[in-house]
Amino acid sequence: MASPTGAQIIARSLRDLGVTVLFGIVGIPVVEIAEEAINLGIRFIGFRNEQAASYAASAYGYLTGRPGACLVVGGPGVLHAMAGIGNSSANAFPLLLLAGSSETHLVTKGAFQELDAVSLLTPHTKLAIRPPTLETVPDVISNAYRSAWYGRPGTGFVDLPADIIQGTVEDAEEVQDVRVVPDAPKGGAEEEKLFKIAQLLKTAHAPLVVIGKGAAYAKAEGVIRELIDKTHIPFLPTPMGKGVIADSHPANTGSARSTALKGADVVLVLGARLNWILHFGDAPKWSPNARFIQVDISADEIGRNRGDAELGIVGDVGVVVSQLIRELGSWHYNTQTSDYVKKLEPTKARNEANAAKKAKENKTPMTYARVFDVIKTTLHDLSPPEDGGVVYVSEGANTMDISRSVFNVEHPRLRLDAGTYATMGVGLGYAIAAHAAYNGTNAEGSAGPARNKKIIALEGDSAFGFSAMEVETMARYSMDVLIFVINNGGVYHGDSDDAEKWLAMQKKTEEGVKEGGLRSTSLGWEVRYEKIAEACGGKGFLVRTPEELEKATVEGYKSKSVCVVNVIIEAGSAKKLEFGWQASSKKPKKGSKL
Repeated sequence: MASPTGAQIIARSLRDLGVTVLFGIVGIPVVEIAEEAINLGIRFIGFRNEQAASYAASAYGYLTGRPGACLVVGGPGVLHAMAGIGNSSANAFPLLLLAGSSETHLVTKGAFQELDAVSLLTPHTKLAIRPPTLETVPDVISNAYRSAWYGRPGTGFVDLPADIIQGTVEDAEEVQDVRVVPDAPKGGAEEEKLFKIAQLLKTAHAPLVVIGKGAAYAKAEGVIRELIDKTHIPFLPTPMGKGVIADSHPANTGSARSTALKGADVVLVLGARLNWILHFGDAPKWSPNARFIQVDISADEIGRNRGDAELGIVGDVGVVVSQLIRELGSWHYNTQTSDYVKKLEPTKARNEANAAKKAKENKTPMTYARVFDVIKTTLHDLSPPEDGGVVYVSEGANTMDISRSVFNVEHPRLRLDAGTYATMGVGLGYAIAAHAAYNGTNAEGSAGPARNKKIIALEGDSAFGFSAMEVETMARYSMDVLIFVINNGGVYHGDSDDAEKWLAMQKKTEEGVKEGGLRSTSLGWEVRYEKIAEACGGKGFLVRTPEELEKATVEGYKSKSVCVVNVIIEAGSAKKLEFGWQASSKKPKKGSKL
């Protein structure tokens, strides 16, 4: 039997750890790893940029509950993949990143793509390590995989020098076996603290449960639904916490978010952080007297910002909620006599009526609200939300923020967006990850009754530009992703709905005129983004009216190839630049906790 090469040992290690999909971009010498992985039945998905590949691997980790694996070259490949490392860390997505590097005996000599990646990435990963010998490779990869997964998820990084990848071992018996990594142990809460929390909830006048994407990652939807159904406590999902409990559930306060936050006096936070998305728990968004009970896998989050460390629980959301259900017994919140609920219900009705009115506003160019209503209505006819047959990926400031409240989901892990880091450019990588997780030959993801899912990417035109060439990746691997590019010709807003006016602005910019030219937020006027899909063998549509949009949505949904629908909407040039999630610029009052 021939002596195994380093590339073979690395590929076998990945297979033995249960890796079925490997995202990345190859080059010398990591191409040998990818080829050996393919030979072992691991699916390799080759991207056009390491940034998108690392985003995809991190999202795959979130959707499947096990680290997503990414393979890149050294030097610039590592630098590009750092975007995924930051995204993994900020969102607590498990990511295993493998990178090639120059030969060990050439370190400090200016070798090809030389970079001390371990020193660079140590502050940004949970573990950054280089195997000292070829024989130790399986154990090192297993350790990085475990580190990425256990505790608060993040990135495990393994630096693989060329002489390790291309080397051979004389005695295969000396190669360490991979230590199989089982599911992480799950911790619960102390009985005394459970009793205290239960009493606090029972005596609350306005209790609220906040459900974050950590609860979706933990696959705790069953027990959380039981908690809400038994207690009748109102709940609010974060953007990626949507679907843990069906958006259609009557206790959902999403359409009365501001009222729900302001009125709550006891807040149970499940798998979410008191960061900018939840306004740090601070007034005036929240009541200054509200008490926050945090349930989180990371002790670092307990007591952060407005969190109450004496009430916080470090543990698995599913385990803790099961304990809390038993502790609460037959108690339920009286919604019939609750002043809190009496304020929530009319606010929900009023906001939903206003949204419905905007959704039917017919004008040319179309508005965001009209576009999303047409897409939603058409998709719901093709795939009812209760089936869980559609995954929504959304990015772009207005596109993401407005669509969040339009597209309801009834099951968890069916909505991906820019997340905690508000990262633009994740959309197409996330869409590829979702397709691989739910529709691949070794599909590991699960959410709702529908086994196969249509992946819908709602992209702002600015966000689409970050990774538009990944449309070719989708086409190459026959991924029937349906992409809507919401085209207003700018970042946040465009410059004009009139071609002549826009050309006049462009001319002023060319001539160096300070006033009246293109601005920092400008993009091209009515760029034909749909042509990218056509160039790659997919389908492209340019639409301007609701009728054209409906027809394109139906055809795109039924298409077996990647499809880009370029939706021309109003430029919105007269609108003020603003971000609804942004905190006040005022300094915090004395006594605020960091």
